[in-house]
Amino acid sequence: MLDKLTSVFAPHPSTCPHKLRACLPLILLLRNRLKYALTGDEVKKICIHRFNKIDGKVRTDMTYPAGFMDVISTDKTGENFHLINDTNSRFGVHWITPEEAKYKLYKMRKTFVGTKGIPHLVTHDACTICYPDHLIKVDDTIQIDLEGGKITDFIKYGNLCMVTGGANLGRIDVLTNRERHLGSFGVVHMKVANGNNFATRLSNIFFLIIKGNKPWISPPHGKGIHLNHGGRERDWQPNRTVVEWSLGDVIGSLYT
Repeated sequence: MLDKLTSVFAPHPSTCPHKLRACLPLILLLRNRLKYALTGDEVKKICIHRFNKIDGKVRTDMTYPAGFMDVISTDKTGENFHLINDTNSRFGVHWITPEEAKYKLYKMRKTFVGTKGIPHLVTHDACTICYPDHLIKVDDTIQIDLEGGKITDFIKYGNLCMVTGGANLGRIDVLTNRERHLGSFGVVHMKVANGNNFATRLSNIFFLIIKGNKPWISPPHGKGIHLNHGGRERDWQPNRTVVEWSLGDVIGSLYT
């Protein structure tokens, strides 16, 4: 028998600008990740009472999808979250401060000129903004105030970035080189502190997080550092040593 909460029975997200593999329905956030509810009926009651906001707007659809960099707020508990991928290619709920929940970061996807010569820009989650700053280009990161819906600041194509797709999903590293391939995908090379450098597509890069010396968002758990198998074993070894010694003491005390 299949589990009634997984596989083909899992909640399907509503129509949204995010790809199906790049979003998470609200019911899974409230029930499975945040543990605010135990059943789907409880999630439905929470949504009907308008307790939850995504990007500053109340959402009553319990299958409404939340994607990368979305700001999730719960008025009843006063908690705010970012939806960010971790280095294990999983969606992680990252707690943020109320000041950080007042704005959201977007990646520029394209710019175009609409009717009557009005310039527009389109972000990574299909948000269209009229009359942007002419200095903002494709692949830049912009900061939008969620209350007013206007651009407050932007970051030019920089060096510190987060990987949002591919085999290195969730890593935060320094960009060292960019390659342009006509008729194909742009490639960027990333430098890692431990020497394990890698390359990925330009479309998988979200240029972040620091303007000057001040971060725009707080780093997630693990700070985007990918640990290999040996690194994970090294981190877990002290805990295992403590458990082994404690079990040995207990067993030794039984025979004395």
